[in-house]
Amino acid sequence: MEFAPKWIAWEITRRCNLRCIHCRSSSEAEVLGHPDFSTEEAFRIIDDISSYAKPVVVLSGGEPLLREDVFDIARYGTEKGLRVCLATNGTLVTEEICKKIKDSGIKIVSLSLDGSTEDVHDDFRSQKGAFRGTINAARLFKKHEIEFIINSSFTKRNQEEIPKVYKLAKELGATAWYMFMIVPTGRGEEIMNELISKEDYEEILNWHYEMEKDEKDILVRPTCAPHYYRIVLQKSQQEGRKFERRSLKFSTGGSKGCIAGQLICLIDVDGNVLPCSYFPMPAGNIRKQSFKEIWENSELFKKLRDFKSYKGRCGSCEFITVCGGCRARAYSVYGDYLEEEPFCTYMPKRLEALKKAGAR
Repeated sequence: MEFAPKWIAWEITRRCNLRCIHCRSSSEAEVLGHPDFSTEEAFRIIDDISSYAKPVVVLSGGEPLLREDVFDIARYGTEKGLRVCLATNGTLVTEEICKKIKDSGIKIVSLSLDGSTEDVHDDFRSQKGAFRGTINAARLFKKHEIEFIINSSFTKRNQEEIPKVYKLAKELGATAWYMFMIVPTGRGEEIMNELISKEDYEEILNWHYEMEKDEKDILVRPTCAPHYYRIVLQKSQQEGRKFERRSLKFSTGGSKGCIAGQLICLIDVDGNVLPCSYFPMPAGNIRKQSFKEIWENSELFKKLRDFKSYKGRCGSCEFITVCGGCRARAYSVYGDYLEEEPFCTYMPKRLEALKKAGAR
């Protein structure tokens, strides 16, 4: 596997107009002691990244539309050859914002939708009117011919909504629907008891496989659910068929389950470079080191790329290079990012054989 940076989420602000229960950055309307970096520093970071690689860069937050210079940053990244995208909760999108998105060269926008009704979504987002904002943003994006993805996060409180949200994403005209399985980090640590059970998790991923087999209108992908790649391989082999998976031009291609620190990373407001959006351990800081130096020489990234160092069932699993287990979830549950994926039910064949041998 080639470890090249394909996709970078960039937290350009920690400020947000919502206060969602699962927020990985614990965003607030005003964040004391953590000011946004300057436009000039944003340009310097773009220069640094683009001198080494040409990844997808997703302007994220918080809510990136709260930055007045967000489109200056997007335009500069586009001019430097980066494929710039935007992640928004949708509530601040207007006709004028749509024009600026197109003018700045932003390639695709992701929207958040966590319920098929106002009650469910607004409860998840802790804000009345959030659902209407997202639906309105989707309508405006269609009107202005802006491609958009819908990201949906699920816990026990809204897992029954999964098929309904998928259906609504199609009706809204999204290019893709990404089903996020919550990783308890940031404010999301408070919902540890709301995480979907291992058994339901497996059932949902099996539902997704059956749905994706026949889906022709919209790209679909479970996210933060690396064992889906094991399920795809198992089921397609059982069925004697090759499972063709389509990819967006602005994605990593879906080559493996967990790709934290392998193909993707997050740069936060303070310049820390983290393995992914849900992994709260820095590999380095872009204010002190070059992005290339961090990507190629970080000890944390090197360990994440050494699959032989993985522990527990993941370390013994024949699907280690296909799945890899969620490293952020292992860290949040066990305090050790090399431990086994805590929400996987699969018993590796090697361990199963040892278990049977021991029982004789």
